[in-house]
Amino acid sequence: MEDSLSCCGLICHKCAIYLATREKDEKKRYKMRVDIARQIKEHYGQECKPEDVTDCDGCKTETGRLNSGSKNCHIRKCARRKRIENCASCNEYPCEELEKLFTTDPDAEKRLNVIRSEL
Repeated sequence: MEDSLSCCGLICHKCAIYLATREKDEKKRYKMRVDIARQIKEHYGQECKPEDVTDCDGCKTETGRLNSGSKNCHIRKCARRKRIENCASCNEYPCEELEKLFTTDPDAEKRLNVIRSEL
């Protein structure tokens, strides 16, 4: 699981943006991006158009494509700066940024707590 686990506990290969990036059919990919834009507005309260949803190979990518949300993610930047695989191994866990994320994605917290309990 850790291979596709983002820094914050989300699973990259289940992410709608990651899946849209891999969709070969143009029409399906556009429909997926329309749905992603709607979800971003509903889930995070941010305005987003389908064309704003860029390709992403996962937030841990070093040389691949990175969605603008991942590129600008404070949690990702922090984990990279600290050179940690994910936030479970951080001595500041859980930080304020993670607490905000956990209110909308409680499964991310559960995954990181499991990893943290095994450290």
